Amino acid sequence: MSNPPAVHGEVVDPRGPRFAAGVTSVVLIVALAAGPRWGLLPLLIQLLAFAAGSLLGLRYQPYGLFFRKAIRPRLSQPAELEDARPPRFAQTVGLVFAVAGVLGSLFALPALFYVAVGFALLAALLNAIFAFCLGCEMYLLGKRLFDRPARPGVAG
Repeated sequence: MSNPPAVHGEVVDPRGPRFAAGVTSVVLIVALAAGPRWGLLPLLIQLLAFAAGSLLGLRYQPYGLFFRKAIRPRLSQPAELEDARPPRFAQTVGLVFAVAGVLGSLFALPALFYVAVGFALLAALLNAIFAFCLGCEMYLLGKRLFDRPARPGVAG
């Protein structure tokens, strides 16, 4: 994603969310491999990470925090910073899928567990491997669809 950052908004090093997607992928693979019963714990851990990123902001997302404190100081500056709103929206989408997976586990609905965790894993892998943030693209599509400028000369 190479969109210009918001002028007065939070910006993020694009390598941080990609790193977080890699960690998320590992956690979700463990949850899927363990199944609805034993996969609940790693899924709850991931749910908390998604919740922190979604509700508090990317700077409080634990994997992003680790990237910012331990990894980024060892790297060169990024070519550009990006608007934090799309990856934060992606955290919200991940949170929805994690909640669905937890509900599938708690209410003995294994299909719901596997589908929800599988979709979250697919999105995380797309970001981690190909730098394609599906939730970010959903955010940008929604912005294009719903942020229509008023047309001059049209009376209401």
